[in-house]
Amino acid sequence: MQIHTLPLFKTLRFKLIFGLLIIVIPIVVFMIYNNLYAIQVVRNQVAQSNKNLISLYMGQIDRNLDEVDKYLFNFAAQDTGLLVLDAQRDQNADRYSFTKIQLNNKLLKDLPNYKSMDMFFVYSEPNQDLLTVMSDQVTYTRQEAVENSIKTIFQDQRDGSNQTSLKEWFMLKLGDQYFLTRVIKYGNVYIGAWTDASKLMVPLNLVDLGNNGRALLVTDLFETMSNQAFVQENQINLNDVGTDYKLTGKNEKFLVVGEKSAKGRFSLIAAIPDSKILENLPFLRRMVSFILMGSLILFPFILFLLRKIILVPINRIMMAMRRIEDGNLDVRITYSPSVIEFDKMNQSFNRMISQIQELKINVLEEQLNHQKAELKHLQLQINPHFFLNSLNIIYNLAQVKDFVLIQEMALCLVQYFRFMFRSNMAFVALRDEVQHTLNYFRIQEMRFPQNLTYDLSVPDNLMDELVPPLVIQTFVENTIKHAVSMDKLVHIGIAIEATQDKKIKIRVQDTGKGFPEDVLARLQMEMDIGNGEGHHIGIWNVQRRLRLLYQDHAQITFSNGAGHGAVIEILIPFHEKKGGESDASIAGRGR
Repeated sequence: MQIHTLPLFKTLRFKLIFGLLIIVIPIVVFMIYNNLYAIQVVRNQVAQSNKNLISLYMGQIDRNLDEVDKYLFNFAAQDTGLLVLDAQRDQNADRYSFTKIQLNNKLLKDLPNYKSMDMFFVYSEPNQDLLTVMSDQVTYTRQEAVENSIKTIFQDQRDGSNQTSLKEWFMLKLGDQYFLTRVIKYGNVYIGAWTDASKLMVPLNLVDLGNNGRALLVTDLFETMSNQAFVQENQINLNDVGTDYKLTGKNEKFLVVGEKSAKGRFSLIAAIPDSKILENLPFLRRMVSFILMGSLILFPFILFLLRKIILVPINRIMMAMRRIEDGNLDVRITYSPSVIEFDKMNQSFNRMISQIQELKINVLEEQLNHQKAELKHLQLQINPHFFLNSLNIIYNLAQVKDFVLIQEMALCLVQYFRFMFRSNMAFVALRDEVQHTLNYFRIQEMRFPQNLTYDLSVPDNLMDELVPPLVIQTFVENTIKHAVSMDKLVHIGIAIEATQDKKIKIRVQDTGKGFPEDVLARLQMEMDIGNGEGHHIGIWNVQRRLRLLYQDHAQITFSNGAGHGAVIEILIPFHEKKGGESDASIAGRGR
């Protein structure tokens, strides 16, 4: 018996004990560095929580800005009035003025749909003309200042002195306030949107960041757009606030986390007082100390319980499985007091092995008997019309008193029946199958003396190979049944040869009409084409027999030849290798 050994580090015992040690040792280390670790954990959790919150709000801001972007691009792509503003006003002043009115009305109508925006504007570069549409909340003084600032941007852009990129949202500072601006260029016309940056901070006023906490909008140069006094008073450093948090501040420390905008050159930052983060830490320290002491006390007891309740029963099952793996199905797990689950598992294991022993024998015997019975049943399915036609031929020959042909016909039928009575065998020699097929050809030749010719060729070295009985004659019978008639001469050719991959290739081809398209399609998909009247049952018979005998190693292909005749090719693995070198042919040809 083969003994299987596992490395120690792969055993369940090692992994359980090692896992407990991994838990206990870090707890001991945790006790030593309790203060620093607890603070770090709490800060990480608070930072991650607020990072997620800031990311959520920044995503909301970016979605609002993205909607405005889509509106501006659609406006630029669809409104043909921008083409008028792209030309000189002197060319058609009336049309220019009328277009401005239309654009003004459209922008004025659309502005309320974007509540985060304070203004839409259109600037004509050729005419240096600015069209603005403001919300009711913007004062006249602010509107005038904004218009002058926007004109300055385009003037600097034209002179090349403005380094501001217009490819995304950017900040525009007027006095001590910041405004978010977006500009899209369409030819020589600029269209854009503008809003007070403080409006973006309205939803964040509801976020609880502690009494001294603040949410801040920061430019790409880390200049705060609001709460400047708070930042300066606490000396909070906002530089390089990225994916991780940082602690900053002079007298009171603040935990700072931020998220950059995907739509513009600004960031959203949360500053949380460190005192608020650590206000619940004493309770956490007491809880960790209790867990540590309890773990040290319970560790030996837990090891004992693990061994008694889990490790020993599992080891008993593993030993039984190893013996079964070696082929000993008589092994059983002996009863030992344990938990209910392992008792049930042991009982089920023993019952399963007993059933496997019985099923293994029963299944093998049942499969063998089933295959033998099915093969015998398939082989005995013979078309009764053949017998009637043969008797009718003898009757007609008797009427004309052709005793020679009657004797030949009777001899052919005797040979035919002799072969069929022994066809319950799984295999016959190829020479017997060939002789039976030639005998069948002779019987049919008497039936169709002027309408059937045939030839059959096979190398001598294949004659002693074993093949399933009726594998050739079945397709010949099918061809005669569907292709041969009294109206047309039909030739059937059979060629048998060996392939390079050690298989016997049998090719049956006729000069009839070939397979109908629907029948050919079903045959190529290996579908059953038989019906209640027995048509095509012979083909299905051969397919089933080859499947039983060879599984997937045999193959039958169906096609129509160039002359519209049917072509069947059969590939059968060699059953037994016999000697033979010459390639003589056995041929029979109708008169």
